[in-house]
Amino acid sequence: MSTTAVAPLTTEDAELLVATARRAAEEAGVTVSVTVLDAGGHLLAFRRDDRAVLISGETSTRKAYTALQLNAPTADLVDAVQPGGLFHTLPTALDRPLLFIAGGVPVHRDGRLIGAVGVGGGAPEQDHGIATAAVQALA
Repeated sequence: MSTTAVAPLTTEDAELLVATARRAAEEAGVTVSVTVLDAGGHLLAFRRDDRAVLISGETSTRKAYTALQLNAPTADLVDAVQPGGLFHTLPTALDRPLLFIAGGVPVHRDGRLIGAVGVGGGAPEQDHGIATAAVQALA
């Protein structure tokens, strides 16, 4: 049996994700917090602008965690948690609460999940765009 190793998300990658998100947020004129998790859900990088609402840090972390656990952008999961949706009961079934608001995006390398980035503080569409721009910087 042969397996192909995939390079993990490094601290350098995480710093690039944060820097790219920060630039995208500045261009959008919003103040956000950014969280980067590795594939195991460990915090690799975090940034909260002093002008950001304090809870934006928790929000960005939960968005990243949600994107990592479900391997999907949080923007794509909103309908799944509505009554009758696929994940309607999932948020109460896990140890850590998930957050189904746009702004969490998984990070892949060679088709494999290696981490996630979460952005909180702007409108959901802004957070999603900022997180997506950050992930595209690794491509």
